[in-house]
Amino acid sequence: MIRVLLADDQALVRSGFRALLGSQPDLDVVAEAADGAQAVTAAREHHPDVVLMDIRMPGTDGITATREITDDPDLADTRVVVLTTFTDDSYVFDAIRGGASGFLVKDSEPADLIHAIRVVHSGEALLAPAVTRTLIAEFAARSRGGPDGAVRLGELTDREREVLAEVAAGLSNDEIAARLHMSPTTAKTHVSRTMTKLGARDRAQLVVLAYESGLVRPGWRG
Repeated sequence: MIRVLLADDQALVRSGFRALLGSQPDLDVVAEAADGAQAVTAAREHHPDVVLMDIRMPGTDGITATREITDDPDLADTRVVVLTTFTDDSYVFDAIRGGASGFLVKDSEPADLIHAIRVVHSGEALLAPAVTRTLIAEFAARSRGGPDGAVRLGELTDREREVLAEVAAGLSNDEIAARLHMSPTTAKTHVSRTMTKLGARDRAQLVVLAYESGLVRPGWRG
């Protein structure tokens, strides 16, 4: 059972999400929050697997709440999915840098939201790859590769650097395997080892590190 926390300042939105998720046998909404501060408190009380976090909320916003949750060692297994609209896109990269495991636009199809929760819970892939490939590079333009990031990548093998670059492009393990002519299991192993070496909690942080280190550039296509 995947335990979910809903954080949104609109009660009607939370009600709709609760009804949708409640229809799934493997999803359980364990708590709701109307602002970021409540979300942090509820996360520490209920230890959800996944938090659906709205960005714009009164008081403590979603980005600040995301950072507080992901910085809490007691919530190391909790993943945050940022909910946004296209007018909020300028905040998405900041949210991912703050520890969010991915993002989803609010007008996504119900099936996409359900799939997103399962995907981020499994840690398999960054959310919304079609959106990721066009937006992450744009947001990453704000970050410049620095010596600290380059030093961290020095721990990686050449193959792991190649895999990291493909992760930054939004590719899944299967897509990386096909592109680099390896098995999906090998691709998954390389991703896992890269995360361990770089101290990344998930693939979203790998994307950030790839851009901030200068390994890939905005607009990079491989």
